[in-house]
Amino acid sequence: MISVRPHLWFGNNQAVEAARFYAEHIPDSSIAKVVTAPEGVPGVAEGAEFIVEFTVAGLPVIGLNAGPEFQLDEAFSFYLLVETQDEVDRYWELLTADGGEAGPCGWCKDKFGVSWQVIPERLEELSGDYSTAANKRAMNAMLKMGKIDIAALERAYSAPE
Repeated sequence: MISVRPHLWFGNNQAVEAARFYAEHIPDSSIAKVVTAPEGVPGVAEGAEFIVEFTVAGLPVIGLNAGPEFQLDEAFSFYLLVETQDEVDRYWELLTADGGEAGPCGWCKDKFGVSWQVIPERLEELSGDYSTAANKRAMNAMLKMGKIDIAALERAYSAPE
């Protein structure tokens, strides 16, 4: 049997800290295993936390502390699909706190450098396949947002033509 899972290189050596943070704050998240570095791993001290196997909202992930040669960026993001505005607000605040960064269109970066998209299901419903004028209005409204505002999306979708 094969499997595919994200493998995140934490150039800031915060893989285990990030996994603990996600396990504490995001439902269905946990840490399965932490492996320490053996002797001879370039850029990692023997016995230091090296690899962490964890789950984020049911998705298995591997985190690696391996030095600053590579940094996480927006080319990879977790797409966190939520139901309510309260959830959008809660996760947006959580992920942008303590050095995280707000971005456009529901994107943000947490304090560990991991990019997230905090997306309410309603956005997917309202924007659909962008084939109607109402879908396009909802999408255009979203393109002007940082944190997604469901009520504003609904107003844009329902606006008279």
